[in-house]
Amino acid sequence: MVEDSQIKSEVSPFAIREGEIKTFDGQDGYVSMNQIVHKVDIGHITDIHFEILNIVNEFEFITSRQIYQLLLLKGIDPKSQDKLNNKLESLVKSKILTRYYFTSDEGKGIYRVYCLEKMGKFLLNSREIECKWQQSDNTKPVSMMKKRLAGNQIILAYLRKVKAFDNYTVKPSLTAKVAGKVFKVSGGGVKLTKNKKSISFIFEVVRREIDWQKKLVDKMKLYQDFYANFVPGDSGYDGMPQLIIDCEDERHMAETFKEIVKNRLEIPQIKLLFTTDLRQNKDTLEDTLVEFKLVDGKYKMENVELKLLGM
Repeated sequence: MVEDSQIKSEVSPFAIREGEIKTFDGQDGYVSMNQIVHKVDIGHITDIHFEILNIVNEFEFITSRQIYQLLLLKGIDPKSQDKLNNKLESLVKSKILTRYYFTSDEGKGIYRVYCLEKMGKFLLNSREIECKWQQSDNTKPVSMMKKRLAGNQIILAYLRKVKAFDNYTVKPSLTAKVAGKVFKVSGGGVKLTKNKKSISFIFEVVRREIDWQKKLVDKMKLYQDFYANFVPGDSGYDGMPQLIIDCEDERHMAETFKEIVKNRLEIPQIKLLFTTDLRQNKDTLEDTLVEFKLVDGKYKMENVELKLLGM
């Protein structure tokens, strides 16, 4: 597998491309439960297939590379990316998983996105594994899928590259008390612990989708509400989690910060930090965060070096 630091792309694979659509790349037709049970009975569907289903269930939308990395972190060796892809292919053909790819004016995307199918939910339920998947989940738009994929990559980067890593949450929920609304953190969250002291990071992924500025404003208002009224224990956090906004690229960080300042969406209770998808590919995450400081009447982007994020 190609290491993160060897990836030379200048554009995030999870950035929005103009005119982009998702294209079905799964299996048509009907597969019966009897056929699936038979495959389990004769050993064509094994424990590693169930581990793959567990991962897809947890993350909702995920690439084969991300599945490969998560299997290794669980102590399961898929042998190679090709061998994993063969297992994924068999799950797709059995309509246990399905997959999509993205197409735009620039051509077909270089990766496939995997998600559950009805038979996958049946198999997980047979092992008493909670699965909240429903068919309508697979109708989510490109922007929501790419936010999830970018969030997955952040969680994986912290899992693999941060010694202080403690645990992660794929879909943290926060409560905006004044608005009376529970909302999801789009990129997930991680908890870091060092010398018995812990801090939580939550990642809001912003994409250049249609009306992204308005969607950013609406989401930041919910964050303002959450932080302004936070007391220990809210949404399961003993202390205020650190909000980090993940953008498509360096320029997008500046564009996003500009929207926040223009609409007076700063959060005085915390220092607002930013990052980008490609910054997660560095060997160490110590200098992957950014803040905007007011210098001589102008905002300047500066790297924030955190030793806590090292190995």
